Amino acid sequence: MKIPSLLRDLLRAARWHRRLLAGVAAAAAVYFGLLALSPAPPPTVAVLAAARDLTGGVAPTNDDLQTVDLPSGSVPAGALRPGSELTSRLLSGPVRAGEPLTDARFLAPPAVPPGSVAYPFRVDDADITALLRVGDRITLYAADSTTAGAASQLARAVPVVALPTPRSTTSGALIVVATTPEVATRLAQASASSRITVALTPDTG
Repeated sequence: MKIPSLLRDLLRAARWHRRLLAGVAAAAAVYFGLLALSPAPPPTVAVLAAARDLTGGVAPTNDDLQTVDLPSGSVPAGALRPGSELTSRLLSGPVRAGEPLTDARFLAPPAVPPGSVAYPFRVDDADITALLRVGDRITLYAADSTTAGAASQLARAVPVVALPTPRSTTSGALIVVATTPEVATRLAQASASSRITVALTPDTG
């Protein structure tokens, strides 16, 4: 009597395992069938993006950059690829963290022609920069706040090449102009003892 009972238990166990294996096989077939029908992931392109919020008028360092993979259909025109040399190129305006960098985000080489320098200087009134745009030409004056003397003109019709976003922790605002090394020297000397003011110049030189 024990032998038939043992056989029944073995047969019952075998049937249960067959059902389990059949269920697993069916689930696997469904999974692999759906996987075969799923569309392949779209191809991606590696581009450079800002690793943090960046201000205009500065050249990004390697620590300011990151590589991100974008779907090929979402890559903006002029996107910069990893390996692009950016250490000598100035951002024309602020860039948000994660934003892909394009050639339009940088000052074109003619903005700082050979023989000129990009010189940043600070004005006391940050609202002045709201009146300016990149490409405007301005006349620069140095006014001594300790005397009643007239302001002296430092340079005329120098082009604005960048307007960095003012920081809440500092007073005034920066303006970056393209000018000659001689004018940059006068600006540096005047900034140490005078207040720099600007006026829009309607002509081009």
